Parts: sequence; structure tokens; C-alpha cells
Amino acid sequence: MKFRLREEGVVSQERITNEFLQILMTEKPSIGLDLLFKSGVMDVVFPEISQLEGVDQRKDFHHKNVFYHTLIVVDNISKKTDDVWLRFAALVHDIAKPRTKKFVEGTGWTFHGHEELGARMMKKIFVRMKLPMNKLEYVEKLVRMHLRPIPLSSEVVTDSAIRRLAAEAGEELEDLLKLCRADITSKNPEKVSKFLNNYEIVEKKILEVQEKDKLRNFQSPVRGDEIMEIFGLQPGRQVGIIKSKIEEAILEGEIPNDYDAAKEYLYKIRETMI
Repeated sequence: MKFRLREEGVVSQERITNEFLQILMTEKPSIGLDLLFKSGVMDVVFPEISQLEGVDQRKDFHHKNVFYHTLIVVDNISKKTDDVWLRFAALVHDIAKPRTKKFVEGTGWTFHGHEELGARMMKKIFVRMKLPMNKLEYVEKLVRMHLRPIPLSSEVVTDSAIRRLAAEAGEELEDLLKLCRADITSKNPEKVSKFLNNYEIVEKKILEVQEKDKLRNFQSPVRGDEIMEIFGLQPGRQVGIIKSKIEEAILEGEIPNDYDAAKEYLYKIRETMI
């Protein structure tokens, strides 16, 4: 069955988007989203989501149906938040998997770079669906970073790795962690339990380091005008390079994240930067 929702002024895009977001705000969004898909309406309203459906198998390798995995993730996160934009980020977190899917002999299916491509797809989707552009950066960040915390649960974690994640996530760190938790959808209860237990330890460490190092909305404690004065520079690229050196030293743990330490480091590297 073909639908002509937007033709001849039958239903405005604003109305379609509003109704779609209302479905996302229900207690169990997967019910409405699955009905949209099975009826064919999703093909018109949000075709990129419809394209997530399907399981490919080659030899002994297969990958799970991304569409139904996504519905589980959305339901999972809906138990933890009423924020429609965090729910929307959960809906689109794997949106680029169909475009990055590749079979590698001996390895199986890969989706290399799907998080970055997915983030870059968001602007076009926001414009087409007439979503509020002030929410674009938030959704882009969560999509781009949704894989970042996961490896920290299965390897030796350095404070540097934690600092970088916390600094980049900024105010969205807690929402990012909620999304990553919701993304755990294995049918093996023991595997899920073990992963969550490890992840809780990492999550606690992330929050502790962020709080200790004051990395929320992180940037160099020394401002650009002061750098220009100390180095005798005019506004330009070199100022940014010097600020980046200070930030890198903080993230690597060479100096604490405070003004005095950063300024002392600035004078220390002055001769090498001029």
C-alpha cells in the first residue's frame, strides 16, 4: 500500500513530525513504531528507519536485525527518561548501519564508521522533518559518541581515556551513559549482567574523574587574550594551537585543570612555541 501523506496538502510535515514524536513519548514506543513499519507508513515518514530492517547471513556469519534491535533500545531508554530528544537519539543511534555494512572474510559483518556517518546524516533529517534545529547538536553528539564508553568496560582504563571522554561529552555525559546502557540488548542474561556490572564500575569512574577534574564544558583555563599577551601574538591559528597544547596536557594528566597550573605550563612551553 502506498501512502501520500505529504502530497496535495493532505497532512503538513509539522503535523506528521508532531505525531511521530508523540509516538516516541509513549510508555512503550516500539508498539507504535512497529505498526508504522508494518503498515508501510514508516517508509514515507522516516525511510531511514525502515531501512534498518533485515538480517543478512553469509556462511556462518549473520548480524541481528537492526530495526528490531533499535526498537528494544528505544524501549529500554524510555524506562529511564521522558526526554523525547534522548529517546530520538536512541532511535537514530544506528541509522547509518545499512550504509556502512560490509562483509569481511574471517571476521563477519562490520559497520565501520556508522556512528560518524550517522551523526552527519542528522542535519538533513532535521531539515526534512522540520525538527527544531536547536536540538541538532545534542542528537549529533550522542549518535557520534554512542560507541565511545563501551570499550572502557572491557579493557584497562587510563585516567587519560576517561578525561577525554568526559571532556568531549560535556553536559551530555549522563545522557550518553544512559544511551549506552540502553544499547545492551543481548538475549543472554548472564552476558548482560556481566557487562552491566563491569560497566557500572567504569561509569562510576567516569563520573568521579569528571567531577574531580571539572571537565564539564572543558576548555583551556587560560583564555585566548591572555595567550596573545604572553606570546605577543595577534588573533589567529597559533593561539588555538597553544590552547590545544594546554588542553592536551590537562587531558594527559601532566597538569591539573586549574588556572595557575595552566599558566605556569604556558610559560614553560613558551620558548618552544614562538
